[in-house]
Amino acid sequence: MVGFAEIWKGMDWSILTDMLLRALPALLCITIHELCHGLVAYKLGDDTAKRAGRLTLNPIKHIDLFGLVLMIAFRFGWAKPVPVDMRKLRHPKRGMALVALAGPVSNLLLAIVLLFLYGALYIPLMNGKVGEVVLELLMTGGYLSCALAVFNMIPIPPLDGSKVLFSFLPDEIYRKILRYERYFMILLFALVATRVLSGVLSTATGWIVDRLWVFAQWGFALALKFVG
Repeated sequence: MVGFAEIWKGMDWSILTDMLLRALPALLCITIHELCHGLVAYKLGDDTAKRAGRLTLNPIKHIDLFGLVLMIAFRFGWAKPVPVDMRKLRHPKRGMALVALAGPVSNLLLAIVLLFLYGALYIPLMNGKVGEVVLELLMTGGYLSCALAVFNMIPIPPLDGSKVLFSFLPDEIYRKILRYERYFMILLFALVATRVLSGVLSTATGWIVDRLWVFAQWGFALALKFVG
């Protein structure tokens, strides 16, 4: 009979390792995304997120377990939405659009930082085991951050893109859409579950990463100056 030690040694840990390498960047991406929603809302007059303890870098406060699993497995997902009270915003519709935009924009800025660090640290880290892991975390984080921005700009409630688009609608129509937001959520779940949008989202994410890759090149060029 094969002993436990032999079974343990024979197990393939690559899948678990890959999931962990996605989970850590995913937590960073969703935390920054939701924190920026709350910060912009606070600056515009709504302290709901602050009172709920959501103006924090603690990822546990922002995790939606199902959305996180989707991000790890399919690279597209979401976090627990930061509570926002439109009535407290100084200019409700315009303010809500700015709050919504803060999430995707913050993810694009985060991707720029991570890709720049990837390029800047590539030379000193490329030949070590730990260094390779760090580089992979930075690259994965850059990609996932772009993916989160792309996914959230889909104009389907409750995603950020819908709040930006609907801010241009008449007030009466805007209120009706918000009233039926939970039904749109069912549609969103169906689209994610059937992976209908996967191809389009992957293409859009890849296009954005390609455009932002210049920041990795700038980081690499900067590192070369110090090495030289």
